[in-house]
Amino acid sequence: MLGLELVVVLCATVLVCQVVGDRLRVAPPILLLAAGALLGFVPALREAHLPPEAMLLLFLPALLYWESLTTSLRGIRQDLRGIMLMSTALVILTAWAVAAVAHALGLPWGPAWVLGAAVAPTDATTAGVFARMLPRRSITLLRAESLINDGTALVVYGLAVGITVGEEHLTVPHVGWLFLLAYVGGAAAGAVTAWLGIQLRRSLDDPLLENVVTIGTPFTAFLLAEEIEASGVLAVVVAGLIMSQVGPRLIGAATRRQTQAFWSLSTFLLNASLFVLVGLEAQSAARDLTSDDLSHALITVGLVSVVLVAVRFAFQFGAVYLIRLLDRRPQQRLRRMSHRARVVGGVTGFRGAVSLAVALSVPETLDSGAPFPDRDVIVFVTSGVIMLTLVVQGLLLPPVVRWAQLPHDASAEEERSLAETTAAEEALKALPDVAADLGTAPEVAEWTRHEYETHLRVVRAADDSEDVVLSHKEDYTALSLALLARKRATVVRLRDEDHIDDTVLRQVQANLDIEEVRLSGAELSD
Repeated sequence: MLGLELVVVLCATVLVCQVVGDRLRVAPPILLLAAGALLGFVPALREAHLPPEAMLLLFLPALLYWESLTTSLRGIRQDLRGIMLMSTALVILTAWAVAAVAHALGLPWGPAWVLGAAVAPTDATTAGVFARMLPRRSITLLRAESLINDGTALVVYGLAVGITVGEEHLTVPHVGWLFLLAYVGGAAAGAVTAWLGIQLRRSLDDPLLENVVTIGTPFTAFLLAEEIEASGVLAVVVAGLIMSQVGPRLIGAATRRQTQAFWSLSTFLLNASLFVLVGLEAQSAARDLTSDDLSHALITVGLVSVVLVAVRFAFQFGAVYLIRLLDRRPQQRLRRMSHRARVVGGVTGFRGAVSLAVALSVPETLDSGAPFPDRDVIVFVTSGVIMLTLVVQGLLLPPVVRWAQLPHDASAEEERSLAETTAAEEALKALPDVAADLGTAPEVAEWTRHEYETHLRVVRAADDSEDVVLSHKEDYTALSLALLARKRATVVRLRDEDHIDDTVLRQVQANLDIEEVRLSGAELSD
């Protein structure tokens, strides 16, 4: 029954924390973490533990795939050099700095490097929750860094664990081969999986079956990469980026709406549940430590958190000046960010799911049969760092963003206006030929032309809030929505009076829902 109880508790906790967070204007992840720690005091939930396999094979592929599907590939290409530096060099530097501090506090070098690898990568899904207030470029940089750096951290982790248990030997060729296999093999596995998904989609025309392919894609990519000992994380990211480019030409409207609804809800629940489970794991790890070990571990949590922020700030500013010294091309100067923007970037280095998965994946014993040294400390410190960075940096981020006074990024609105205007203009231009090819009646063609011209006038007038076209559009929308509500009530009444079946009700209601979404401009959360 524990599994069922945990599901009910998670749903109730997520619901309460989201509502309270919205009303108090506190980031819900902070409340979810606190709730998870408090739930650890409930005796029935003390046996609830998150298996590392569930994190690595269930949570991560799904969350990373949706993040990569909704990330701008153009933005990644424009800032590829900085993203690669942040996701490789910064991760290794951070792991080394944390390992040095942990070793100075008493951890042997092997476990110290394991801890460093666990907390080195930032988390894409956590960053996405907190970074919605940032400009588009900052969000893209943060997401891309978080998507790629997991592969680097997992290679460092594998080396640290292998050396500690006695399975690995540290040589430059061996380390180089592991990194090459992780990146090249992971990218290849993702590309192969995406290609297979594309071929399957071309042979299907049922939205349900197409979405089965969509759900299976990230897990297939992760599995294929793991089979060749490459980076499953990178495989999922590559598959998602490829599908984000191919999907718009390949996927139909019905399938896309279903996909959006499914992934929006599932990733929301997975994300929120993760924060609660992190709180539970931190509380569980604390119970396994003695009072002296706990005091020492708390000091380690504080110092490691400070090191993470300090290294991130130092790298962000140091790497910038090094790049400016070596690269003086005019296009490089155009891509420069302000120092205030970099301060914001330094505050957004949140830790999350990958860090917890790495810590929980530490083996119980060495090759000799002895317990893995300081495993409980690694799990507790990692959980504590996740909680501390989320709470402190999550509370700091809004005032820091206000202080930075980042310029308003209107590029997305401008590009959307361009897309809608150009699409409507070209559709109007093609209307006579298309109507002639289809044999459309002149009255229908004229009706369609009137609708498109009205839409085009609304799009062109969007910058002028006083334009009479916009006023008429608002009146039309309000009237249409009111009439839709009347139609919906009528259909429900017909069902209640047994004039129509529930099946018919759902079919008619689905069409009304589509029309309501179109009129109200409501968008599904990504």
